[in-house]
Amino acid sequence: MRPQTLDRRRFLRALGMGAAAGLLPAQARALPNVVYILADDLGYGDLDCYNPASKAPTPHLNAFTKEGVRFTDAHSPSAVCTPTRYGILTGRYCWRSRLKKGVLNGYSPSLIEAGRLTVPAMLKARGYRTAGFGKWHLGLGNEEKTDYGRPLHPGPVDLGFDSYFGIPASLDMDPYLFFENDHATARPTGHTAGIRVDRGVFWREGAIAPGFQHVNVLPEITTRAANWLRDYPGEHRGQPFFLYLALTGPHTPWLPTAEFSGKSRAGEYGDFVTMVDDAAGKVLAALDASGMARDTLVIVTSDNGAHWLPQEIARWGHRANDSLRGQKADIWDGGHRIPFLARWPGRIRPGTTSDETICLTDLMGTMAEVTGYRLPRDAGEDSYSILPALTGPKPEKPIREAIVHHSMQGHFSIRQGEWKLNVGRGSGGFTPPVEYQPEAGEPAGELFNMATDEAETTNLYQEHPEIVARLTALLEKYQRQGYSRPME
Repeated sequence: MRPQTLDRRRFLRALGMGAAAGLLPAQARALPNVVYILADDLGYGDLDCYNPASKAPTPHLNAFTKEGVRFTDAHSPSAVCTPTRYGILTGRYCWRSRLKKGVLNGYSPSLIEAGRLTVPAMLKARGYRTAGFGKWHLGLGNEEKTDYGRPLHPGPVDLGFDSYFGIPASLDMDPYLFFENDHATARPTGHTAGIRVDRGVFWREGAIAPGFQHVNVLPEITTRAANWLRDYPGEHRGQPFFLYLALTGPHTPWLPTAEFSGKSRAGEYGDFVTMVDDAAGKVLAALDASGMARDTLVIVTSDNGAHWLPQEIARWGHRANDSLRGQKADIWDGGHRIPFLARWPGRIRPGTTSDETICLTDLMGTMAEVTGYRLPRDAGEDSYSILPALTGPKPEKPIREAIVHHSMQGHFSIRQGEWKLNVGRGSGGFTPPVEYQPEAGEPAGELFNMATDEAETTNLYQEHPEIVARLTALLEKYQRQGYSRPME
């Protein structure tokens, strides 16, 4: 792969330093701090506040829900992690990038294109301090295989983060190490044979840094993020901040510490969900202790649905994806409908629920409106502002025209209002059949009315050819024109 080259002109324009991007007049009130907590594989049904029958206690996020708004129809743009993280930070569907489907590994080069505007870069242009912690999984460096003995450019600090501490990819992918800003804190000179105690307690064979222990990763990034918040007022008083915390659970390996062992009724997975809830609680407590909570918008969400199998539902009676069809990686809603909670004292009314259909790509558009930033045409191509849905009352018409979903194997679907069209058949992910070739006379795709059939059980593809044609045309338009948000 050829090294990425920085198009300085485009980069400056994207940052708002060129005349083409520009900045809208600043709003009279002070700009809010932003804390974005992204869980890894946390399902729609894992939290008590979404699924009262959940077997995993989540007291911290239950309490958090009462302080803000809970969205019931929020979606990740992809049913797997790398594409979703790309979409969160760029406001653009990842299938528009060189990664057409699937995920990166721990040695992949940087995925975010040189010069592309990111959320942290945009906020830096508005005077924010930006910090990231946790799972990156968007590639590091510009070589075919990342060399962790060299500076990691491009990486988070080239994409708008003032600082970043975390791990390169998923915690079950080598190399197993921490990196800080542009360097590995210790080179992966050791080797692990990997482990597979069962499906959930698992990581692959590969390189590992001396002293690296998988069980310590979630506590370490949580502590670092909490300490950063506690220290912030003294270091940067008066400067707004953006904190991005990408938790490593409840993705495999499921490694609840002794404190959480047996806390749930869903085995090690449920215990790990409870530990993830506690991690979020520790960060929220640190924010409260800092005295900055009242001026902070906090979002808690997940990168995709839970990887939770039918046999695990049968064994534990826990529905990690609630009643939704499918699981992580799938094109069905179990793959991409996710918990989404937000709190902003004085702006978001406590204890509210929203059924607005939103997407995680919408962070950029939302923060552009909040901070008065005018997005250029070549940034945030699939990002809408959901500020009206956050602060209420319910908008008179849907904020989004539609949402495009993408499975691990590259299956597409499009959702508009009550209708969801899955292009083709099969899950396109983990649930069999992954691919299904319809026989003569069978529908070529799937059409569901999500208002009456949330579990996607009744295929109306042949009953409503006019809706199939309309949604197919809209999807093809989005693919052809390179954007889906309204352009001025």
